Amino acid sequence: MNPKGRKVNRCTFHSPVIRLAPSARTFKSSERAPRAISFAVKTMDSVKSTPDGFPSALISPAAERNSAAILEVLRAHLPAQGRVLEIAAGSGQHAVAFATALPGLNWTPSDPSAEARASIEAWRMKAGAANLRPAQAVDMLDDASWPSEPLDAIICINMIHISPWSAAQGLMRLAERSLIRPGGLLYLYGPYREAEVPLAPSNAAFDDSLKARDPAWGLRDRGEVETLARSHGLAPTLRRAMPANNLSLIFRRV
Repeated sequence: MNPKGRKVNRCTFHSPVIRLAPSARTFKSSERAPRAISFAVKTMDSVKSTPDGFPSALISPAAERNSAAILEVLRAHLPAQGRVLEIAAGSGQHAVAFATALPGLNWTPSDPSAEARASIEAWRMKAGAANLRPAQAVDMLDDASWPSEPLDAIICINMIHISPWSAAQGLMRLAERSLIRPGGLLYLYGPYREAEVPLAPSNAAFDDSLKARDPAWGLRDRGEVETLARSHGLAPTLRRAMPANNLSLIFRRV
């Protein structure tokens, strides 16, 4: 229980959810909103109503804000057709926005949280996108949950800083196993530490807050992430600055 006695979702990579009345649920809206992994976190923002007729649909104001900027990068680098797996899809708003805008891609969202998957399904039914598949229960700490089919791209937004390093290691193992074709793409989004770039005060404060919640969390060093990726046959090919001191990182299978 959190200090106010409200129950917090403990089993998702996406922004943790405090359970509210069915007509007023929300995900955290910070631009660097954490996608938690199996731990309680108190990170609620202002509550927004869910879409009429879809009480299971959760709303992330952060996803509403950053979808367009992320889509611009994805549109430029994803293949026109292929299979995409989204890790830690959370509310499902990103999945709907991206699958709708990129109809040639077979888009499968995933999240270890049953509540998140229910939200994804609600958004999926509302959108009616033929290329958006039902959410899968994929967990980066449980390779038995990983899909076995080859993929053309893996998308992971705001996860590795709000999960233990072992989750990032799992993500890279999954990418190595699933992106079997040369050029297969892994996309990461979120805040990072960079040796050559001073850490923004807002990111430093965010990092401190994450480590106060769990010492295993925190902003990752981009160089360490790239070293990990290379050890799994993935070459860094893009670093792009994004709004609110975030980065888009792209890795390609070699």
